[in-house]
Amino acid sequence: MHPLQALAVAAAGIAAGTINTVVGSGTLITFPVLLAVGLPPLTANVSNGLGLVPGSLFGAIGYRDELAGQARRIRKFGVMSVLGAAVGAVLLLILPADAFSAVVPVLIVIALLLVVLQPWLARRLAARKREATGNTDSWLLLLGIFGTGVYGGYFGAAQGVLLLGLMGVVLTESLQRINAIKNVLAMFANLTAGIVFIFVAHISWLAVALIAVGSAVGGVLGARVGRKLPPVVLRGLIVVIGVAALAKLLLT
Repeated sequence: MHPLQALAVAAAGIAAGTINTVVGSGTLITFPVLLAVGLPPLTANVSNGLGLVPGSLFGAIGYRDELAGQARRIRKFGVMSVLGAAVGAVLLLILPADAFSAVVPVLIVIALLLVVLQPWLARRLAARKREATGNTDSWLLLLGIFGTGVYGGYFGAAQGVLLLGLMGVVLTESLQRINAIKNVLAMFANLTAGIVFIFVAHISWLAVALIAVGSAVGGVLGARVGRKLPPVVLRGLIVVIGVAALAKLLLT
C-alpha cells in the first residue's frame, strides 16, 4: 500500500468513526476505499469491521453519561448482538457474496420509517409500556437486535440506523441514550465478527491498523458533535445519512 493510499484509508477511518458514532453507515465510506486500494472484497470486509471497533469504543466512552443506568440493558442486548454477529460472520464465509444485496435496502427503508415515526409510535406504545411495569425490552426487540447483529457480522453498513430504528420505537429513552447503546452494540458486533475472522479469513493488518487509528479519532469527534445535537436535528441527520446509504447501495 502506497503512502497516499494509506493516508486515504486512515482518512476514511476518521470519517467512518465520526459518522458511526453519530448515526451509522460509516462502512459505506471505508469499504469502497479498501477496494480502491486493491484489497479483495472479503479481505476488505473483514479488515474493515475489525478496524472500526476502536471507533465504536471511543464513541461509547464519549457517550458514557448517556450510558449511565443502562448496564442491565446493555448486558442483555449485548448478548444478542454477540450471538447474531457470530452467526453473521459464519454466513459471510459460506454464502454467496450477494446474498444480502436484495434485503439490505428493504431493511434500511424500514429502519428509516421507524426513525421518522418514532415520536408518534412511542406515544402510542407508552400506555402498554407502563402496564408492563417497565419491561420494555420485549422479546421482539431482542430478536430484532439479534437479527441486526447477524447483519452486522455479515457486512454492517447502516447497522447503526437499523439499531436506532428498532430501539427508538420500543424503548422509553431519549434518542441520545439510545444512540449511546447503539455504539456499544455495534462495537460488540464488529469485535465478535473480527474474532471469528482472525481464525478463518485473511486479514490485512495494515488496513486494520489504519482504520483503527482513524476510527478512534472519529469516535471522539463524533461523540463531541453527536451529543450536542437536538433530537429533531439528530433524527433528521439519521434520515439523511440513511437515504444516502440506501442510494449508494442501490446504485452500486
